Amino acid sequence: MKKYISPEIKALIKRKLNKISLKSETEFEKLKRVPRYTKTSAVIDGFKLVIPDSASFLFMYDEIFRTEIYKFKTKNQSPYIIDGGANIGLATIYFKKLFPDAEIVAFEPDSYIYDILESNIKSCAFDTVKLIKKGLWNEETTLKFKSEGADAGLLETINKSDNSNSHDIPVTSLKPYLQKPVDFLKLDIEGAETTVLKDIAEDLENVARIFVEYHSFVGQEQTLNEIIQILKEAGFRLYISSPGISSKSPFVKLTEYCGMDMQLNIYGIKQHK
Repeated sequence: MKKYISPEIKALIKRKLNKISLKSETEFEKLKRVPRYTKTSAVIDGFKLVIPDSASFLFMYDEIFRTEIYKFKTKNQSPYIIDGGANIGLATIYFKKLFPDAEIVAFEPDSYIYDILESNIKSCAFDTVKLIKKGLWNEETTLKFKSEGADAGLLETINKSDNSNSHDIPVTSLKPYLQKPVDFLKLDIEGAETTVLKDIAEDLENVARIFVEYHSFVGQEQTLNEIIQILKEAGFRLYISSPGISSKSPFVKLTEYCGMDMQLNIYGIKQHK
């Protein structure tokens, strides 16, 4: 039997829900007023997070938690997820909220950002999350890295036009981490994606779903065709969107940011996995 709820009670419930919504939005409104590259903190979705740059945080939060660009379904109760380019941990937090028992390996090479990542993951008190303070490449070595202070640090070998504010970081191959079934592989590694995918091409047979953020750099050879070929040969069906850097009228004017003139989100799915 359906329970009757009076209009007065409905109105009270609505007012309370609106107040809850208003409180949760307050943190976002505050962040909008914080100048770029100013370290701050906020309680977001019940977690106290350290935020190095408000603008990049708001963009990433919208993509990850509202648009849910990484959302996937699996029958595996403890999916194995690799977060390549973890930044401050938003994707890792999203995956753990989606699958509390997920096993996650997260890579982040920027020392400043890594410390924030570590703090945020500790604040969330997640189990089965392994943080690795390294970048991804095709070998175990050390490379020059230019820190942007937010979400766009670059390897010097990728963007050779600007060597300011660069320092050494350790990098590693992803191959050892792909020797068992991977439910989701995320590669948002600021231009290193082609090198990494060439290195792990033979190991992609173990990956069920892949997300690659492709970066095109001004004045440099584009490698989108190589990425598509690698993913096709690995058995992925591809879907592509362009929510980041794109030009509405590229014949007239190109949009550029941090030395890049295009970004694409590439989704690869194996139907049989």
